Amino acid sequence: MAKSATPTAARAPATVAAGFVTGLLSGMYAAGRDPLPLIDAAGVNPNCLIDPGVRVPLARYTELYNLVVRELDDEAFGLFSQPMMVGSFELLCRAIVSAPTLARALERATRYLRILLPDITVTLRRKGDTAHLVVAERQPLADSTDDPRRIFAYEWLLRLIHGLACWLVGRGLALDRVAFPYPWPPHAGDYALIYTEHAEFGAPMLDAAFEASLLDLPIRRDEAAVSLFLNGAPASITALYRRDREMVLKVREMLRSALPANLDLDRAASALHVSPRTLHRRLAEEGTSFRAVKDALRRDLALVRLAAGDEPVAKIAADLGYADASAFFRAVSGWTGTGPTDYRRRMAGSGR
Repeated sequence: MAKSATPTAARAPATVAAGFVTGLLSGMYAAGRDPLPLIDAAGVNPNCLIDPGVRVPLARYTELYNLVVRELDDEAFGLFSQPMMVGSFELLCRAIVSAPTLARALERATRYLRILLPDITVTLRRKGDTAHLVVAERQPLADSTDDPRRIFAYEWLLRLIHGLACWLVGRGLALDRVAFPYPWPPHAGDYALIYTEHAEFGAPMLDAAFEASLLDLPIRRDEAAVSLFLNGAPASITALYRRDREMVLKVREMLRSALPANLDLDRAASALHVSPRTLHRRLAEEGTSFRAVKDALRRDLALVRLAAGDEPVAKIAADLGYADASAFFRAVSGWTGTGPTDYRRRMAGSGR
């Protein structure tokens, strides 16, 4: 396989959308606290606060996550009326790890979260072949449904519960569909890799649906595993969902190494020595698809290279396997709301 032509592309980090950063900081804003010192300490581009097209390296986002938690002594970032004091997540893990099955563990978690976060209720329902994790507000989290504070509260809580469930059973658990109780946000393009490709918006409450048979899976962790898992917390909470995404990481690295070849599912499966059907199933179990992984990889590589210098746009497009510059232009516009040249100009103007 041909290697990528540029070392910058090879080192391109995973990134998160600006919407997740503004959501992370929304509790500080609501409390009248200035987040800019923390943004600077974490090395995060401050333009992400005003420009939804800016993307932030995952490592910088994780560092900011830690700083906000420590600054507020709140593992829920000031999103709720009652703080979730540092150490609460550890107690939650230790309270549910002894459960025999995932169903029992999640039922314990819902009761514990009722004490930790009285503003919301978390309910586990089983209807035939489908299970539903439902999150509803007991009192309004914000004045409007599209408030970043409210949106991030739902995003964070679903990611925390789902990621913890994946870790408990030692495998990825696909969410078949998620209905979110707010309008479509600008950063919803990342939902395919974080939650599921099948997302709906404007629902009366959050409803995450998955196969009911998964609830019968045995818990594969113990107290010793909890201690290891919590090493480095609360940063470990940020990466919860990705800990069990082995196939996602394999596919991403394989696609990166193959560039500028634009592999399809069949060729990628052959390179990984599995059948296309198996590859599709494994990615679905980890909550994503081949197309979503490939799009996210090319997005991360493209935006790093556009921001890094003055390489010709046509060369970047060719190196990333786009058939022509117009296809690359459409892709960048979809990610950032503007074309490659304008995006590069914005990044240059940011000073970072």
